[in-house]
Amino acid sequence: MSADHINIREIRPQDNAQIEKVIKDCFPEWGIPMVGTAYEDTETSNMYEAYQNEGEVYFVVDDGNKVLGGAGIKKLNDFEGEVCELQKMYFSPEIRGYGLAKKMIEKCMTAAKNLGYKTCYLESASQLKPAIKLYETSGFEHRDTPLGNTGHYSCGIWMTKEL
Repeated sequence: MSADHINIREIRPQDNAQIEKVIKDCFPEWGIPMVGTAYEDTETSNMYEAYQNEGEVYFVVDDGNKVLGGAGIKKLNDFEGEVCELQKMYFSPEIRGYGLAKKMIEKCMTAAKNLGYKTCYLESASQLKPAIKLYETSGFEHRDTPLGNTGHYSCGIWMTKEL
């Protein structure tokens, strides 16, 4: 596969089943708990609908035929202030290693700024070492405690980035 034929675009209704599969397939692959994580979020089955309110956007990566990954920005749940959350960033194995995750973070951070957020928060699982390293090199800093109420009690990595 070549990264030349890859697009990053906003999610469409017909992308729901494909992005759900991408997200859920990552959990057994990486040994991430399926409870207390995005795996069991009801919105994982309806990603398009879940990102249609003001201050939210979800992007997918596609090759023109199928969705191969995605990530989104949404106001951090149960938290006051101009803080968003980088959410549900997952990629199929076939597109890893092409720098697309870095491009996705850049696109999401630009969108977050344009939506008026001042800080971006994320949660991750310790098993996702390559993702955590990418977050660190993208300017995210580790926190000792979580922010807001994501419901993801199995995610023990908390990070923020000032926008």
